[in-house]
Amino acid sequence: MTGGTRLQLAAPAKLNLYLHIAGRRDDGYHRVDSLIAFAETGDVVTVTPARDMTLAVDGPFAAALPLSDDNLVLRAAAQLRVRAGVASGAAITLTKNLPVASGIGGGSADAAATLRALAVLWRLDAETCGSAAIAAGLGADVPVCLVGRTSLVTGIGDRIAASPRLPAIPVVLANPGVALPTADVFRGYDAAQSQHGGMGVADDWRGIADAATLATRLSATANDLEAAAIALAPAIADALAALGALPGCLLARMSGSGATCLALFADDAAARAAAAALQAACPRWWVVATRLRSAPPDVVELH
Repeated sequence: MTGGTRLQLAAPAKLNLYLHIAGRRDDGYHRVDSLIAFAETGDVVTVTPARDMTLAVDGPFAAALPLSDDNLVLRAAAQLRVRAGVASGAAITLTKNLPVASGIGGGSADAAATLRALAVLWRLDAETCGSAAIAAGLGADVPVCLVGRTSLVTGIGDRIAASPRLPAIPVVLANPGVALPTADVFRGYDAAQSQHGGMGVADDWRGIADAATLATRLSATANDLEAAAIALAPAIADALAALGALPGCLLARMSGSGATCLALFADDAAARAAAAALQAACPRWWVVATRLRSAPPDVVELH
């Protein structure tokens, strides 16, 4: 890459269309079974050649993300630099459009986008530069965010299988302004000693051509963390009820460990109208109409 190259990559919101907890290992990690899709909305990572590694954060949720050496973006960049033996650095800008600690993988997606963008900036081979191993060490959601396409995830998040591609189904996302640490939700789940016990079946996700079919298939699944999350943040129940009451809503469900919830709609017009109505009724909530992403985003060179 030339000295003036600037590269940009979207870091899409991760959506758990269902999330079952399939038990807990002796080391404390939970076994999961989840169908994960990605949205067209998300954060944005921009990288520019530089002598040192730096990170700047802007965007509507920048203030909620304190800068420290523990930041996932900086950790991802530093580990890739060392592992690949890169002498140069990069100036990284993270545009934070997604709420922090909101169950849609913002930090994980940011780290994955950083790994992908820096691999291109530094002209590293994507298969051999170690990005996958780094992702696995950064967090349970980072590997699937690095893959970036609809996937069936099992194990402790380390087993990722490609799922049949879903169409660009309209989705409304809503967060009632609550930051909910994942560890707290899992502790609440363990304390309740509840377990769904059901497992998704890969074959069930073939042949989905529209939102109505997806909603019907998903109705046989759940998010097993929902009750624990609501116990910690009752506003999640309000968000689910509000989404479910919107005209045209086919299914409403919490994503990940919360507090962001999602709703499926048959068409873009219905989703946009629903999002506008919900935002007007709940002006302090984060609400966005988007779509499921059919393919991972591409690294774009800025001029």
